[in-house]
Amino acid sequence: MTSVAVVAHRDKRLGGGLPELRRTLMASGVTDPLWFEVSKSAKAPKSIRRAVRLGADLVFVWGGDGMVQRCIDAVAGSDVDIAILPAGTANLLATNLGIPKDLVEAVAVGLHGSRRSLDVGVLNGERFVVMGGAGFDARIMGGVDGAAKKRLGRVAYFGSSARAMRAGRRQMKIKVDGKLWFDGKASCVLFGNVGTVTGGLCIFPDARPDDGLLEIGVVTAHRWSDWLRVLTRIVAHDPDGSPMVNMTHGRKVSVRLERSMPYELDGGARRKTRKLRVRVEPASVCVCVPDAFAPDRSVVGA
Repeated sequence: MTSVAVVAHRDKRLGGGLPELRRTLMASGVTDPLWFEVSKSAKAPKSIRRAVRLGADLVFVWGGDGMVQRCIDAVAGSDVDIAILPAGTANLLATNLGIPKDLVEAVAVGLHGSRRSLDVGVLNGERFVVMGGAGFDARIMGGVDGAAKKRLGRVAYFGSSARAMRAGRRQMKIKVDGKLWFDGKASCVLFGNVGTVTGGLCIFPDARPDDGLLEIGVVTAHRWSDWLRVLTRIVAHDPDGSPMVNMTHGRKVSVRLERSMPYELDGGARRKTRKLRVRVEPASVCVCVPDAFAPDRSVVGA
């Protein structure tokens, strides 16, 4: 028998809000779920660990990518199933997995959908499920505060993006699976578990969240005109076609930076560092997905 828990960011909104979630679960026969609400995603790990200790084997996570990341970081490797209720700004993991933004439909996926084992990345000791990186993307995330995101939504990222483009490049030395892969100046380095980001842009066309690999990309763009050329290739679903983009994949990555840079994982800004250590944990978490996004058993690692 399934024991259901809810871990919710109380400031996030989806459909009719948390009251509608309670009504929807009750209508589906879940009359007394374990219920935890937090004021910020950093408090979610304590709640979801408690839910698991109390016997929950299906946890609905209400919030955005940061909330999902914190919860998965806390319980990856356990037998708990994660059901995502996409109540954030970008909801990138939910989008990549086809999880609907309609509350009733998302609950149905959690209760009756397929289960898919996903890889997670581990960046400087913390797990992520969408993307992590240092440089340009981290500056964007760090340049938008919570109030702006709540007031403006995705629009809040535009001004931050413009500022990040002016930040310049830094010397990076990157090893992939023990071999030197890149040594030069770059604007950012990215590690992807899935391919699509905000606006439906596909950064890593070959990414699969269950192939046991992480996608790795370096952008060497320097000027506005460089970034425009890179964006044009991304829109054309051919980022690797740009001479200012280098891409590969692997299981373990180490990055040494000339100077400290901010980094991010799943949209959450982290403190500056000069070293990044990244690895993949294959099939580390089970997520509820629509049947159309169930594992393809013909693919090794799925």
